[in-house]
Amino acid sequence: MNRDPRIDAYIARAVPFAQPMLTRLRDALHAAASLDETIKWGMPAFTYKGAQVANIAGFKAHVTCNFWRRDAVGEAAPEVVANEKAAMGQFGRMTCLADIPDDKTIAAIVTRAIAKIDAGATTPRPAKRTKPEIAMPDDFAAALTANSGARTHFDAFPPGARRDYLEWITDAKRADTRARRIEQAVQWIAEGKRHNWQYVSC
Repeated sequence: MNRDPRIDAYIARAVPFAQPMLTRLRDALHAAASLDETIKWGMPAFTYKGAQVANIAGFKAHVTCNFWRRDAVGEAAPEVVANEKAAMGQFGRMTCLADIPDDKTIAAIVTRAIAKIDAGATTPRPAKRTKPEIAMPDDFAAALTANSGARTHFDAFPPGARRDYLEWITDAKRADTRARRIEQAVQWIAEGKRHNWQYVSC
């Protein structure tokens, strides 16, 4: 096991509520097995024999823990699977220490992941799901056209980023809500921000 000082710094920079949660997850992962630490994609990562086992991340309003071997979750924590869509990672959006699974649950998943790594099993790739296209609403298109910078940024976004904005706007139930979302979207897009820019990690 090694303790990477970059992870110490990452936790120290996190918002106050997230610091004890990140520390708790870090300690639980190390208690489960002899894992090495590093930073990947700007987040604390935990590896075994060079293979990724898990990463943790602190955000403005929640903390996540993501196990790379989803097939290792198995029966170790059936309640985890139900929360998977709530946020990145199998535990959903954790906002307090009570949301973090106990050491036994985490250890069971880590043990399964390590066994699969030792057996030489490759990490299964999740099947790609094709989402239906969302048509560009006329009112949103007009607002983008009225702001050349926003239109340029929006067209340069990858498909997923464009879809995030389209879903947000078309999901509005009221006309005034939709208008406010369009106004806010154009402002963010003109600044080159994607819809979920405020949820970037600490």
